[in-house]
Amino acid sequence: MASEHGEVVTTIDYIQHHLQNMTYGKLPAGYVRADGTVMESSGWTLAHSSTEAQSMGMQAFHLDTLGWGIVLGVIVLFIFHRVAKTASVDTPRGLQSFVELLVEFIDGMVKELFHFKSNFVAPLALTVFSWVFMMNLMDLIPVDWLPHAAQVATGDAHLFFKVVPTTDPNATMGMAFTVFGLMIFFSIREKGLWGFIKELTCHPFFAPKDKWFLNIILVPFNVILEVSGLLAKPLSLGLRLFGNMYAAEVIFILIALTYSAGLFLGLLGGLMQLSWLIFHILVVPLQAFIFMVLTVVYMGMAFDNHDEAH
Repeated sequence: MASEHGEVVTTIDYIQHHLQNMTYGKLPAGYVRADGTVMESSGWTLAHSSTEAQSMGMQAFHLDTLGWGIVLGVIVLFIFHRVAKTASVDTPRGLQSFVELLVEFIDGMVKELFHFKSNFVAPLALTVFSWVFMMNLMDLIPVDWLPHAAQVATGDAHLFFKVVPTTDPNATMGMAFTVFGLMIFFSIREKGLWGFIKELTCHPFFAPKDKWFLNIILVPFNVILEVSGLLAKPLSLGLRLFGNMYAAEVIFILIALTYSAGLFLGLLGGLMQLSWLIFHILVVPLQAFIFMVLTVVYMGMAFDNHDEAH
């Protein structure tokens, strides 16, 4: 295929371009850039290739992920704020009815999964579901529309611009570790620091009091098992969402390739795109729902005090 500027774009180039984030980071002095220029001094700049993005290492930000994440979060806040200000008890309709239905649904799910008293968990679940849903929803926009619009607006034909934040593991793992941090915080608050330590050292194996000396052997095994299980929670939470959304995005990109392969394959690609889009309408809320449910479950585990050592 060929770009608007007459450059030959291979299939691999097309796929890699769509999967690369707009990365802003620091390159060292003397670094040879993709266009052949040399950095006279170290400085912050936009990456012009995936190699440059990798060279930036940890000193880099994905501007598209951050930007879309913030914009979609603001949209969610605006919708709920507007509904709250204009809510009517007499004639609820339209957007208010939808928001009320969503709030009641999530509140019911929290009551089923979380059996403790907290004014924090239900709003957290609502926030998580709404935000993740909005970020996932961006995957339903055709893969070329917004990246092409960004290239036209900036005049940069090589601009990287991903529009689905949940296809970036930095976003999904960031949310997962935030939930993990809340889980640790509430575990210590509800059980005390000593209770939290005992939970890691006295479960799942604990010897009777008359055989207390066996705990010297059991404690290391308990720590390994409990810490491993604890660390697996944010990893599974973030990677599950990322893996599902990333795979869906790759399929959309692969289908889009058929549009440049002739009339027959283009029509076939259109049918595949429509079919995958219809299926993905179910995937988008499902992944948000799973992330929200696991968040509530993990918070319930933080509040649960099953101290067998007493």
